[in-house]
Amino acid sequence: MVLRYVLGVLAAAVALATMSVPPLRAADESPPEKPVKVVADQRLTVATPAGTGELALYVSRDWSRPLPGVTRAVIVIHGRLRNADVYRASAEKALAAAGEAGQAAILVVPQFLSEVDAQAHHLSADTLRWGTTGWEGGGDARGPAPISAFAGLDAILAKLADRKVFPDLTTIVVAGHSGGGQVVQRYAILGKGETVPIAVGIAVRYVVANPSSYAYFSADRPDREGGFAPFAGTAACPKFDRWKYGMAELPAYAGTATPAALEQAYLGRDVTYLLGTADTDPNHPALDKSCMAEAQGPYRLARGEAYVRYLRGRHPDGFRQKLLLVQGVGHDGDRMLTSACGLATLFDRPGCSSS
Repeated sequence: MVLRYVLGVLAAAVALATMSVPPLRAADESPPEKPVKVVADQRLTVATPAGTGELALYVSRDWSRPLPGVTRAVIVIHGRLRNADVYRASAEKALAAAGEAGQAAILVVPQFLSEVDAQAHHLSADTLRWGTTGWEGGGDARGPAPISAFAGLDAILAKLADRKVFPDLTTIVVAGHSGGGQVVQRYAILGKGETVPIAVGIAVRYVVANPSSYAYFSADRPDREGGFAPFAGTAACPKFDRWKYGMAELPAYAGTATPAALEQAYLGRDVTYLLGTADTDPNHPALDKSCMAEAQGPYRLARGEAYVRYLRGRHPDGFRQKLLLVQGVGHDGDRMLTSACGLATLFDRPGCSSS
């Protein structure tokens, strides 16, 4: 037993010394309280009744002028570290791998900066900044005005729906991995921005990749038998059904929307759940281990598969959303986005057979 243990440790050490670690997997394990290394170089004005601010973002083309021939827009949302530069690099790799579909696309990578980022990089006072994680559920910015992170996505969708700039655009894909997957799943529930592009004939798709948790529409959670039952741990975990895990105490952005109406709207949206079959570590350093998240399952793959079963069970005749499994990939945004199934969801490329 001792010899086997020693050999295992030596093998692991050799593997760590020789392998090339994908950047997203390594980065997502760092503390989110640290300032970002790089701030996106462009800004988009977000104007709401609560005030106005400038959203940091990367854009792969000059969208200040008409862009005929651009038929697809892919919005990629970073993980909990707000490292938009890393996700931009992965999105560009996916764009290059997509061939003709990529050549006719524009990439948009927003950055939901925090106050520590603004201080460290001496950003202008009008730059939008949130807490380190509040943006994941559409929370309000801490400055320069209480603007929801979801309002930032609304502004991006409105920009892309401008037919003077994008006369040939037919599809917008809103994708996110890890913390970004949490943003996309919640935005697909509460988001108001898709009404503008849909009104001018642009389809909108949401890609939810490897998030730590999901927003449930009822108090039911997975049970030990693989089914669902009302959550039994309310006394020990009283916040299990509060937003962003459930429908209680929705953010101000939701307005007067009811959970029932939100659920019906969500079912009608084009949502794909993209899960890595190896994202099964219950002790992953970037995994949400709060009791609210633990109520949804022990690790990301289990939580994602359970959520799809939950929706299918509630709507056996009306569930049309997709579940795609990326075989052998764990919590690795780079490999998820550039996989065959990643390219299928982002660019409609053939070759994804896992479902």
